[in-house]
Amino acid sequence: MNQTSVQQYVELFENLTPDSVTQFESLVTPDVRFADPFNDVRGFSKMCEILTDMFERSEDPSFTVFEWFEQPGAAYVRWEFRAKLPVLGVFTTEGVSRLSINESGLIAEHLDYWDSAPLYMKLPLLGRILRSIRAKMALPS
Repeated sequence: MNQTSVQQYVELFENLTPDSVTQFESLVTPDVRFADPFNDVRGFSKMCEILTDMFERSEDPSFTVFEWFEQPGAAYVRWEFRAKLPVLGVFTTEGVSRLSINESGLIAEHLDYWDSAPLYMKLPLLGRILRSIRAKMALPS
């Protein structure tokens, strides 16, 4: 049985290395849109730049896929990202990616949804301010 481009895409993310980033090219459209809380770009080369930058700015970044499913025109992937970041230490977050699939079975859009607030909370000055705001907005325990 042949794997779909989504299956290959998911496996590639789970085993991503700096050398394997370019392997996405056969799975995505040339003008693929890639968006996360910090970026929103179009084009395979821009997508590669973001992924390559992740390896340059963090230590041992990795994705663990918990589940995924594909339906006509779209797929959803639930994952965990883990990396060691300069100054902040180990960072772990869970998220979901929505993949749009074109008529040829290629990924035309990769949209990441994850909460970036825990990352900001680890920043020395900004984190203190955000923790104070969060404490004021939360229900009393």
